[in-house]
Amino acid sequence: MEVRNEVFPSDPARMQQMLEKGPGGPIFMVNLLKFKDKAEYDDSRETDLSGRDAYMIYGRAVADILPKFGGRAVFAADVTFLALGDVEELWDEVAIAMYPSRADMVRMSLSEEWREAAVHRSAGLKGQLNIETVLPAAQKDSPWVKNLLRD
Repeated sequence: MEVRNEVFPSDPARMQQMLEKGPGGPIFMVNLLKFKDKAEYDDSRETDLSGRDAYMIYGRAVADILPKFGGRAVFAADVTFLALGDVEELWDEVAIAMYPSRADMVRMSLSEEWREAAVHRSAGLKGQLNIETVLPAAQKDSPWVKNLLRD
């Protein structure tokens, strides 16, 4: 299996697929994150921030933006060990965000507020994988899911 990290989608067909309705929600977006050693801003500003530090500025902003689109941050943790399989280089962090639907995630990523925060995302990320997941039907009524989805 070949793996290619990206910061922004580069495949026009995949970008078109993102605009399709998608599965019934909620969706849980699993983010596998790889940070730059030093943040690099597109506007060439000087900074002493690490890539992780720049991305954390973005992450804190998104945690506040998500609820405006019905979503929430669910989980974030550092990657410390690969217990099974083999990859050339481990990701640095795993983060999971929940959205009511794919359309809500797309709406958020097109918002002015998200775009303002995303400069830190671009500055900090070397690359990432975003994996859209949905709950199996049998889990949708479980207590932990109901707790997660309540307002």
